[in-house]
Amino acid sequence: MPIDDASQRLAEVQTAIRRAAKIAGRNAESVTLIAVSKMHDAEAIRPLIAAGQRVFGENRVQEAAAKWPELRETTSGIALHLVGQLQSNKAEEAVALFDAIHSVDRPSLVTALAQAMDKAGKRPPCFIQVNIGDEPQKGGCAVEALSGLLAEARAADLPVAGMMCVPPADIEPAPYFALLAKLARDHGLAGLSMGMSGDYETAVTIGATHVRVGTALFGTRA
Repeated sequence: MPIDDASQRLAEVQTAIRRAAKIAGRNAESVTLIAVSKMHDAEAIRPLIAAGQRVFGENRVQEAAAKWPELRETTSGIALHLVGQLQSNKAEEAVALFDAIHSVDRPSLVTALAQAMDKAGKRPPCFIQVNIGDEPQKGGCAVEALSGLLAEARAADLPVAGMMCVPPADIEPAPYFALLAKLARDHGLAGLSMGMSGDYETAVTIGATHVRVGTALFGTRA
């Protein structure tokens, strides 16, 4: 993707975030745009870095480990967020590589991450992923199990920054975003990782602090 295309796509998304924030009476600076670069190689990512984007999201530890160390060598200030499912046996690698983890969804992962953080002396902020639409095929903690999981995460000294969700596809997402926002409020959490390319503006109007945008920035994946 040429630098001009990357700059235009980034500007369009930033403008949409500002517009949505204004509607909600929010400061657009309170929204972190995560450019989801999964399945895109370093050559596709560099134009967005050149356009000024510094926060990126990856779905898999192995894929991120293969491309980001080199990209980070040439650019300072990059923040890398893990936005996909995490296996407990990859917790050490994830803690070493990522600056935030958005997919904490079960007690075994809480334990693995706490041990990895203690060992590394590094505590990246974590989001509890909630299976907001109660979909069996999706990761995330069930709503009724949320209080228990949060208690375990806090007891393990995990730095819980907020909650994350992926609403059901092809259904109006606003009620699901509103439910996540209510759950976060009820549990005293400020962070809301919600909204992707098709619905991030809606998410911002409902309080998203982090939006995870891939297609709108990189184009459709091959």
